Amino acid sequence: MTPDGGQTSRFVASNSVARRLSQAEIDNSLRDILGETTRPAQKFLLEDEFAPYDNDYTLQQASRALIDSVEALADDVAKRTLADPARRARVVPCTPTGAGDAACFRQVIASVGRRFLRRPLSQEEIDEYAALQAFAVEPGVNATFDTAVELFLRSVLQDPEFLYRIEVGSPAGQASVQRLDDYAIASRLAFLLWGTSPDDALLDRAAQGSLGAPAERRQLAESMLRDPRAREQVHRFHALWLGYRAIPHDAALVAEFDQETSKLIDRVVFEDKRSYLDVFLASETHLTTRLAQHYGLPAPASGAGWVPYAESGRAGILSHGSVLAAFSKFSDTSPTQRGIFVRARLLCEKISPPPANVDVDQPPGSPDQLCKYDRYAEHRAIASCAACHDKMDSIGFGLENYDIAGRFRTHDDGLPQCAIAGQGSLGADGSFKGPAELARKIVESKQLEACVVRQLYRFAVGRDLEGDEPEAVNALLAWFRSKNFAFDQLLLAYVESPAFALRKEPEE
Repeated sequence: MTPDGGQTSRFVASNSVARRLSQAEIDNSLRDILGETTRPAQKFLLEDEFAPYDNDYTLQQASRALIDSVEALADDVAKRTLADPARRARVVPCTPTGAGDAACFRQVIASVGRRFLRRPLSQEEIDEYAALQAFAVEPGVNATFDTAVELFLRSVLQDPEFLYRIEVGSPAGQASVQRLDDYAIASRLAFLLWGTSPDDALLDRAAQGSLGAPAERRQLAESMLRDPRAREQVHRFHALWLGYRAIPHDAALVAEFDQETSKLIDRVVFEDKRSYLDVFLASETHLTTRLAQHYGLPAPASGAGWVPYAESGRAGILSHGSVLAAFSKFSDTSPTQRGIFVRARLLCEKISPPPANVDVDQPPGSPDQLCKYDRYAEHRAIASCAACHDKMDSIGFGLENYDIAGRFRTHDDGLPQCAIAGQGSLGADGSFKGPAELARKIVESKQLEACVVRQLYRFAVGRDLEGDEPEAVNALLAWFRSKNFAFDQLLLAYVESPAFALRKEPEE
């Protein structure tokens, strides 16, 4: 049974163009192919644009700076790979008899090239790369077999088919729609579920030619979700979606926040396979003794463990320091930014940008207004601002009792005379106080569950929705609801859907 009950027409082929790998995808691929763990893409390449995901191909621009930085990355990685005996062994699976051992070099090209280009190389392509061996046997040059291997690595690391996901297919009987070949399907699976290039086992499955069948994809995806890389990828999706990929705290505290949030996601999604809504409604959290003291909660019995929230006003991921730290401004919490977070990230509402004449780099109000609530009254007093800010600030003030590090407070930082009421409003969905009540409100609204599906779909296709895709998202949402909001079932339903094996050429 397909996720839409057999009505496959409700799943539409997504527009797809060449998508450049994100920094994270490049670094993960280099880790898995070469054993490279220094994350060189973060060092050499320009930072991706996060909107909120780092794989939005509509924002990717080619430039001379990109070309130069990729060349620098390739030179660095190739040299260091061959300088490390263990890593060299990953790319040279044979023992060369000398600099001119053509058979061994071709073996390197075929095995390593398959991993980098995510498909077998043709004989013609192997011949082209094999020509690099001439530099290893050139008279009068102090070269070795590894000279050719280094040149090959430098070349393949700059190959457009490594840097971009270039999907190949055949006509599917509909205008501009192609049925992907099995290697392109394998890449979609690997980048969606693992955030990396397909491994040899996955490429071997592609070689069998069965991934066009939905049941085969689902079975394979089920096994892929048991791989530790699947947990890393789901963690990364949440960090990008919920904005805590980079937060303004010291590394030790950030690590504890990250562990707390990852433990909750793992428990709900992978271990207990509960309703995904429990990510927001969970009545306990995983703490270390230090983090329990930080929050003012009871310490776990054995130094680290699950601790009940009890009557603290907290529940789920919205109580975590990771999320509460994510949408700050001016070195403090921002009711506006927290409100935007809820409206845009959790409810998938469109938020209009501020007018061009508004200086968003300056805090609202005048310096002589000590209390934040009074300063933000400026948003409520100006008619042109009030309509939007009433929808955002009213949410943020309901979280004001929790500071930029997730600690409970009763007044503005350093200002005991500025008591925090902590009362918020979701408009027609009612008032709330604190993260537990907010979580219940957004779950009851039914908008959260719909937004989760939309956000995952955006992450999968590398852009916002287009054309008939909202219809496909609605079909996935119906499946998600029918499966008690099991997140792994949502992923499997998307992989199993007919559209997963199709691509559509965008109209010009």
